[in-house]
Amino acid sequence: MNIVKSRNLILGAVALAAACAVAAPVKKNVIDEVAWVVGDEPIYRSDIEDQYMQMRQEGAPIQGDPYCVIPEQLAVQKLFLHQAKIDTIEAPESQLSSGVEKRINYFVANLGSREKVEEYFHKPINALREELKEMMRTGYIVDQVQATLTKDIKATPNDVRKYFDALPADSVPYVPMQVETQLISINPRIPEQEIEDVKARLRDYSERINNGESSFSSLAILHSEDGSNLQGGELGFHGRADWVPEFSQVAFNLTDPNKVSRIVETEYGYHIIQLIEKRGDQVNVRHILLTPKVSSKDLADGVVKLDSLRKEMVAGKVSFDEAAYWISQDKDTKNNKGVMMNMKTGSNRFEMQDLPPEMARKVETMQPGDISEAFIMKDPKKNRDVIALVKLTKRIPGHKANLSEDYNMIKQMFEAHAKGKVVKDWVEKKIGETYTKVSDGWGNCEFTYKGWQKNEK
Repeated sequence: MNIVKSRNLILGAVALAAACAVAAPVKKNVIDEVAWVVGDEPIYRSDIEDQYMQMRQEGAPIQGDPYCVIPEQLAVQKLFLHQAKIDTIEAPESQLSSGVEKRINYFVANLGSREKVEEYFHKPINALREELKEMMRTGYIVDQVQATLTKDIKATPNDVRKYFDALPADSVPYVPMQVETQLISINPRIPEQEIEDVKARLRDYSERINNGESSFSSLAILHSEDGSNLQGGELGFHGRADWVPEFSQVAFNLTDPNKVSRIVETEYGYHIIQLIEKRGDQVNVRHILLTPKVSSKDLADGVVKLDSLRKEMVAGKVSFDEAAYWISQDKDTKNNKGVMMNMKTGSNRFEMQDLPPEMARKVETMQPGDISEAFIMKDPKKNRDVIALVKLTKRIPGHKANLSEDYNMIKQMFEAHAKGKVVKDWVEKKIGETYTKVSDGWGNCEFTYKGWQKNEK
């Protein structure tokens, strides 16, 4: 469970790579071999070795000789960074800080403590934070330069059709079985006494923290029901828009790191919050989240209620679309006739593993048009039990991609191909305009881009 709104994490691949990239200190020889030169910037053998070690630790595939592939990647990166200076492209500090704190929290969660993180990376947290920030800055800037280069690419139906028709048969992707579904869900009633018990526990934690009897972090580890509990409830630096409004309002009004906030109610449950640090328009806080539990009786009552509704649907007295609008409490689907959207793809189609597991088990045995019996499932966003009905609208068997069924996917393939060509053409043009030198012993390669060695034809 996480109160942070879902959004794209900047530079996910760069951030994931960072763990290994900074895992060992850079060990340069007194005299380090210059392997490549791009403009006036050298690429040292030690840079290449460090990158190679990182990729091996990650198990990342390298298509070709690493001593050809890696220096070329570093050289291309320098071309993008040089263009970013010309275009005055900069990475937003607040976004970088947020991304860095997410990575630090991830490391702490997996290694167990900040001390173990420092031991693993052979450096203090502050030094690690700065290295991660520079890696993310580079990744962000490179992405922005590429986005600028490709921003005018627009796929027309004719473009997509020509691209698909030209694909070799063995390049046409296989699409696994997919389904389209509609959802109705209701939140069971939570007894007032359960809510009062949760608030009483939070008040007790606050008193113990304010009196110095316990630390906020230790209580969060022991009792918080949020995924941040492994980091002592710490959420890392975020802006106001990153959290739900009720949480942000309290978090950004805190001024004393030694005090605990009032109890805050959000759609995820009840929280207490403690300020760690403010930096400009961002704040880092820790919190403890408790979620009132639904009784087995109320869950059973909810199942009976939705099963009665299902009988009316099957009898044709009410449509699923109408019931979703008037009854469903799932705010993501109720105004869309209950139609579920796949956040991974932006479409209304799901592979079975992308559905909540309880729903997937129901859908697996259903036929298009069937409405399931009411069932209890865990809301994946809020980690709480809800009562649900699911309607299987359509089942699309696994198949080789085709334009009629998979147009959006093929369109994305075409756009990726077109953008890749634009970027490749730009890189090769920049190589022709830039001084480059591949040192002896480093040039016996089949490079992705032409022109690194100026005698290339």
